[in-house]
Amino acid sequence: QVQLVESGGGLVQAGGSLRLSCSASGRPFANYAVGWFRQAPGKEREFVASISRSGASTYYANSMKGRFTISRDNAKNTVFLQMNSLKPEDTAVYYCAAMESGLGATPNLYSYWGQGTQVTVSS
Repeated sequence: QVQLVESGGGLVQAGGSLRLSCSASGRPFANYAVGWFRQAPGKEREFVASISRSGASTYYANSMKGRFTISRDNAKNTVFLQMNSLKPEDTAVYYCAAMESGLGATPNLYSYWGQGTQVTVSS
């Protein structure tokens, strides 16, 4: 198993940037593909981005392309989500999740989840 902890959330003005981190413990993080999801109040959990086990492949939701960048450092057991040009509609709790194979956008594919970190973008 792997345990995930998100960090880096906070309050930022529209147009600003944040970098989220997802730190893992347990089994080697390189064994897992990782995704970022978000959930705003009253809305369903939404796919943001995912990255393959090696980091060679990445996948983004259309609305995040060009603004968000996912990356990983397996030596440090950490996956990052760099978020630029933030908008008020990006306000949500952001979760990282891990899966043992594949590269997907569906939450049900992921077996392990962190507790989330709040991102609030003010207008």
